[in-house]
Amino acid sequence: MRTRNLPTIDVGYWAAIVAASICGTNTGDLAAGPLGLGHVRGILPLAAIFLAVIWAEKMLDWTTVAFYWLAIIVLRTMATNIADFATHDLKLAYPLFVLLLIAFMAVMIWADRFRRDTTTQQSAWPIPRLPTVDWSYWIVMLAAGVLGTALGDWLADAGPGVYWASLIGMPFFVGAVCAAYRFGLSKPWYWIAIAACRTWGTDLGDMLVVLFRSVTSRPTALWVSTAISAVLLTGVIYFWTQRNTAPAIAASHESSG
Repeated sequence: MRTRNLPTIDVGYWAAIVAASICGTNTGDLAAGPLGLGHVRGILPLAAIFLAVIWAEKMLDWTTVAFYWLAIIVLRTMATNIADFATHDLKLAYPLFVLLLIAFMAVMIWADRFRRDTTTQQSAWPIPRLPTVDWSYWIVMLAAGVLGTALGDWLADAGPGVYWASLIGMPFFVGAVCAAYRFGLSKPWYWIAIAACRTWGTDLGDMLVVLFRSVTSRPTALWVSTAISAVLLTGVIYFWTQRNTAPAIAASHESSG
């Protein structure tokens, strides 16, 4: 993706990542359940949608972070179904599946060191920006989503349930983000924070469904939860984007006056 269409890594970015994690959990379960796609049949259509978003970003002369967040949601939806297929359908043990995913992400991050420097130049920016968003970035993002889904389900299934798992996941996410900034937002720490966010978002999304499931059917609970999380994500992106662009617009008006 072009740099101009990438968000900066600020508070709004992490808030949007959390909202996207919740929304992707709900959309994944919605696609597998009420929409009847299951855990496997929906992967190819979602992959096609993802490729269409990437193609549109390259072809259209638009400047907007919407492309990035659309791609994030589609990948997060895919990740939910891939993880559920592996752990629920294939019955892979959580410890084994999690270790395999961690090893895969570690190899991808390690191999990236031998490629050309893909880190976006940040010297001109007061706030850090994402590294170059290329095929490697999206592969690791998908793996982080699968890992977070598996970890979130594992934590909830281990005994505490989704309510307690949601509370437990919050300090891990906050700690991971703080550590990432403490160590200069290096790629390994960035991905650790993303995985922690995906884990927390999985339990938050499931908690939302369980909350509505107490008063209505599961399909309705999924639709309502998806709508709420989608509105939350849209609101975070819109209002934080407006907040960041307002000073630039004011400065341009002052310079032109």
